[in-house]
Amino acid sequence: MGGAFLGLLNVLIVSRTLGPTGRGDVALLTAIAWLTSNMSTFGLQEANANVGGAESHHRPALATNSALFALVFGAASAAAVGGLIAVFPSVGGDSQNWLRWVTLGTLPILILAIYLRFLVLAQYAFRMSNAAALVTPVANLAVNGLLAALGLLTVATAVGTWLAGQTIGAAMLGWYVARRAGGFGRPDARLAKRTLGFGLKSHAGRVMLLGNYRLDQWLLGAIGGSRELGLYSVAVAWAEALNYLPTTIALVQRPDLVRSSRRDSARLAARAFRAAMVITVVLVGVVVLAAPSLCVTIFGEDFRGSVDDLRVLVVGAFGIVAVKQLGNALTAQNEPTLASIATGIAFVSTVVLDLILIPPHGGLGAAVASTLAYSVGAVAVTAIFVRALGVRLQELIPRGDDIRWFWVKLRGVTRSRSQVDDPTVAPPGEEGV
Repeated sequence: MGGAFLGLLNVLIVSRTLGPTGRGDVALLTAIAWLTSNMSTFGLQEANANVGGAESHHRPALATNSALFALVFGAASAAAVGGLIAVFPSVGGDSQNWLRWVTLGTLPILILAIYLRFLVLAQYAFRMSNAAALVTPVANLAVNGLLAALGLLTVATAVGTWLAGQTIGAAMLGWYVARRAGGFGRPDARLAKRTLGFGLKSHAGRVMLLGNYRLDQWLLGAIGGSRELGLYSVAVAWAEALNYLPTTIALVQRPDLVRSSRRDSARLAARAFRAAMVITVVLVGVVVLAAPSLCVTIFGEDFRGSVDDLRVLVVGAFGIVAVKQLGNALTAQNEPTLASIATGIAFVSTVVLDLILIPPHGGLGAAVASTLAYSVGAVAVTAIFVRALGVRLQELIPRGDDIRWFWVKLRGVTRSRSQVDDPTVAPPGEEGV
């Protein structure tokens, strides 16, 4: 929640200073880096979460293997994207060539941060994960705010600040692994083969899920131009604030789901899903009503075109809750292929609808495509979750006491947060699971 709030303030500063076109250039480069790095992980972070959570003796080897994989995959993906842009220049939008290569050069670091974050989360080290995740929004807000006040903020400085924050966050995670989580051990080829095999089963789904997150921005920037993307990115910034809830719940539940039986895992995931859906209903209603104020009053009259985009985008939040949380439960129970099938259905819908709707309707077409695709994905993942884990569909329908349960759990986590980062202390509730 803190990261979402700080991120919105940064978007406000960049948008008001650089305008829709400048904001679009920043959004495109960061989207390319974020999307490419996540697409280049080959699912190893999912293996880190499962193996690191259930088999603690493998954590040092997992850490070293992660660093080696990040270097190889990062260099290969940078070369691939650079070559793609050289052949099809429109893929890179209006970004400067040198700045684009600097961005691509940090891909190994971004990939390593993803690997280490899941390894750290496998040990319930939420405080360190949060600290590393907050570095980038804090740096963005502080540096961009100062440069904007001095009249020195540019696309290059904004992107450079984002990359620096990501690098510092990765270094923090590396320090924690080295000093508190078993360190970096000898590489293990057999373990690498095993984790890569598991990761590849989940990777197709993750790539397609990420495509749902960022592909529309990349396509919109290439087809509609920087200004259209700048307007749309403001709507996305507000809409993504709603996505933090299901994403966070999925990450926090993952260690418990890995350690649980199939039935208990389904029960825990279903209850958290119901609570998240109830909260999302309220948040979506608020955002739909407040859209003019959020886009125009705060960002300025130049961003009035973002209002309709935002109202359409937030409706897709319900689909995201289902895809993230139910898909996470399937992966935690060693069913990553099933989770990938549901995500694949949503991804195909996104690509088809984007190509149909973006050329004639710009940002609004991208918003409609995103919402429809997530809705289709939600139906698919719900059907698969119910069948694979033996859950009745009624268990996913919200109940009156779900919010009270969520609040009690939240208070319990808050009270015991001082113990969360101590690997020698059993996390609250783990024994019961």
